[in-house]
Amino acid sequence: MATLCRPSVSVPEHVITMEETLELARSRHADHPQLPLALRLIENTGVRTRHIVQPIEETLKHPGFEERNKVYQAEAKARVPAVIQRALDDAELLTKDIDVIIYVSCTGFMMPSLTAWLINEMGFDSTTRQIPIAQLGCAAGGAAINRAHDFCSAYPDANALIVACEFCSLCYQPTDLGVGSLLSNGLFGDGIAAAVVRGQGGEGIELVRNGSYLIPKTEEWIMYDVRATGFHFLLDKRVPGTMEPLAPALQELAGQHGWDASDLDFYIIHAGGPRILDDLSKFLQVDPHAFRFSRATLTEYGNIASAVVLDALRRMFDEGGAKHRARGLLAGFGPGITAEMALGHWHSPDDRTA
Repeated sequence: MATLCRPSVSVPEHVITMEETLELARSRHADHPQLPLALRLIENTGVRTRHIVQPIEETLKHPGFEERNKVYQAEAKARVPAVIQRALDDAELLTKDIDVIIYVSCTGFMMPSLTAWLINEMGFDSTTRQIPIAQLGCAAGGAAINRAHDFCSAYPDANALIVACEFCSLCYQPTDLGVGSLLSNGLFGDGIAAAVVRGQGGEGIELVRNGSYLIPKTEEWIMYDVRATGFHFLLDKRVPGTMEPLAPALQELAGQHGWDASDLDFYIIHAGGPRILDDLSKFLQVDPHAFRFSRATLTEYGNIASAVVLDALRRMFDEGGAKHRARGLLAGFGPGITAEMALGHWHSPDDRTA
């Protein structure tokens, strides 16, 4: 069975607090007719701090898409290798043991993908497969786990490396004044995460089933409007209510495996915002405490897009994991509206009788 091992996570050194975010909104948009609403929505996110790849003074500038993408490439190359190395160390593997790299990111663009640079720079074998995923947004963390599971199911002795690199601050657009854009300015943060899925051995979540579900006719609810100035994030006001139709999809996946999604031992959920977690708790009839890892990520880092599920899992590891064979659910939500879902048992090699 493929096992998702301990993730490694890194956030940039520059920090912006909730109070600083609110003050910036007040000073930069003093005449905005919906400023009070935007401030209230930002406060309600519960995001206390976010980490950003540049100082806030630089983040608020817009030197153009070309310059921003250069920053994305330079910062990814400077920061990603160390995160990968820690993930490999935690999984007790070397670069030569990795058969595929799945790289997810929606906040910058490179061709060839960063995967090619990583293979050359870090000494991965030249036969290492590359799977870059750029257009699943926040759902891509879940998708990467699922594609790694699929790969290791097809090649049982293989190992997959997942890398998520998101610099959401590089998508800040000072001319976008919709309430959804102003909310996004106070919600998203930057972060990098990596994790290994081992085909054999390892401690973590033994993946047993995965699935995907798209809510029909919602493809314009979360999207990029790509312009000369870069990626303009569009967020429909109906997005926070999407857990009502997605909860049945989670229940269906669990039911296919003979499990009850309302009665599992752990939950690793994408924290797009507090209402996502509140509604999922309601519709799955799960104690809100079950989502504590996701809520901690949201509070301390903000929405770090595809890296959220890996950071939430990292927090579960830090708490001591779960009992051997404990049952759990992972889910990432993003554009489409798409849910990428996985089921797994906690696998603890040193506690097989627990």
